[in-house]
Amino acid sequence: MGDEAITRLARAAYRLSAADSRLRGRATRSAEALSLAHARALKSLAEHGPMTVNQLAGHVETTGAAVTQLVNGLTNAGYVTRERAASGDRRTSIVALTDAGRRRHEEREQVLAAGLRELTQDLDESAIEAAGTVLARLASLYDRL
Repeated sequence: MGDEAITRLARAAYRLSAADSRLRGRATRSAEALSLAHARALKSLAEHGPMTVNQLAGHVETTGAAVTQLVNGLTNAGYVTRERAASGDRRTSIVALTDAGRRRHEEREQVLAAGLRELTQDLDESAIEAAGTVLARLASLYDRL
């Protein structure tokens, strides 16, 4: 791959990162917007059921402190509940989806799937697979930076 292609890929990665930042900004101003971290949290809870904050942190690949903030926002939006664990440990709480949270997750999944289908309609399966590989490698690179 030549330098020009690498430069275009780097620019696209920066644009994707900037779009994520804008999405996070919208999520702090409006309960209607979900950041990628919010969406991952809802998806994890929808797929795996109620879990502790630390378990959720593992699913969304962030720290317990960051997930606590995330859960606070989702609780304020009415998408999750937080209750003390049955163990009686005051430091441990269980996070669960509300009906509104499940609906919001399902709506977002439908919008995302439709958007991805539209975005990739002119690509064959091998091009889509290659894009997925590049995105996974970019994520790995970002983790090393």
